[in-house]
Amino acid sequence: MPVHEPYGTYDVFAWFYNEGWGSDFHEQAATVFDRHIFPRLPAGARILDVCCGTGDLSAILAARGYRVTGIDGSEEMLRYARKRAPGAEFLQADARHFSIGGSRFDAAVSTYDSLNHILEPEELECAFESIAAALVPGGILVFDLNTEGSFKNSWQGSYGIVDDTAAGITRASYDSEAKIGRVDLTMFRLVEGVWQRSDVCVLERCYEVEEVTASLGRAGFVQVEARRAWELEMQGYMAVGRVFFFAVKA
Repeated sequence: MPVHEPYGTYDVFAWFYNEGWGSDFHEQAATVFDRHIFPRLPAGARILDVCCGTGDLSAILAARGYRVTGIDGSEEMLRYARKRAPGAEFLQADARHFSIGGSRFDAAVSTYDSLNHILEPEELECAFESIAAALVPGGILVFDLNTEGSFKNSWQGSYGIVDDTAAGITRASYDSEAKIGRVDLTMFRLVEGVWQRSDVCVLERCYEVEEVTASLGRAGFVQVEARRAWELEMQGYMAVGRVFFFAVKA
């Protein structure tokens, strides 16, 4: 499974992400899954967690008795995921182009706007095709994306996070013409009594619901449904402009 850039970027800030960046989101996402996804799956279903990051969702799924395989391009993210969800399997793979030989999953999930990190529409469709190939006929795909409402509301200005051993400053912006959100992150980490600094730039693309729906259809999915996060009872700023997509492999 070839793995390409920009995954080195994600290696750099995996430790910062693991400090709790995704935990609040996945606590709410678990409620969405409990109500809208898990009742549609058989007991012990096989689930593919695409762009699993540090394993927040994989751990939730494994705790509910599902057989979980997580894939991510960042080996450092996967190192944390293996500790958080030791009962799951984790593989390094590029979400845009991957194949898991002989594996067929009952469902695939991708959360916390992970697929927004794919910056080209053609590559997003390649990801959908790879996911479709990994699913059984009738398998379910569920993922969320930030839409423009989220970028305009939340991707502005700066904020900081500080504790005794780590600190981070984020500076966010959104280019409405290019449809690209940008976060510049400066991180400080206390390692063996010495503060270490690292800087990364993370980009996300804003996709329209209609183009994502069309792309899913071309990739072999049917029964595509898009629902606003607030309709699924998510709350707070993380629900603003966020859309969950539900689709079934034809």
